[in-house]
This record gives sequence, C-alpha cells and structure tokens, in this order.
Amino acid sequence: MLSPDKFLFVAVMMFAIGLIGLMLRRNLFVVYLSIELMLSSVNLILATFSRMHGEMDGGVVSLLMIAVIAAEAAIFLALIIYIYRITKSVDSQSITQLTHKRDEA
Repeated sequence: MLSPDKFLFVAVMMFAIGLIGLMLRRNLFVVYLSIELMLSSVNLILATFSRMHGEMDGGVVSLLMIAVIAAEAAIFLALIIYIYRITKSVDSQSITQLTHKRDEA
C-alpha cells in the first residue's frame, strides 16, 4: 500500500501547479482549470487524511466539494461565454468592467 506521504506530495504539487497557473496565465480557461486543479488537490488531501485517521469525514466532505465544484464549473463557464460575447476575447486583461453599454437605435 502507498504511504500517505506520496499522496500528500502529489496534492501539494498539484496545488502549486494550479497556483502558478492562476498567477501567471491570462486566459480565462487556463485560470479556470488552475482553480479546478487546486480544488482537486484539496480533495486529495481530505481523502488522504481521512484514510490516515480511519474516519469517513474527509471522504464525505470531498463528495460535497465535488458537487460544489460541478455547480461552480457551470457558473464559471457561463460567465466566460458572457464575457466572450461582450469583449470577443477570453483574456483576463481585457476585462475592465462587466457592464455593457448598449447602442440605442
């Protein structure tokens, strides 16, 4: 059986890669995937500590987090589509405000 140290190392590396992607990238899809990677690493840590202590609390919280992540994914992707329709770009630097001035005809 694998030791918990290896799982924790993988989770920390996943979180670090997600954090680097969140800070360095400007594309909203990459930012979204970085956030998802960070949340997945937290789920791995919860499951690892749950397994280490022989309790199911961490596993239950991980399942609840997966449900929240799915809802967050739908909202974030809808927001990306809305931003693309307005700005014609998914670059996070091009977003200065989320208000849309409509042309009055």
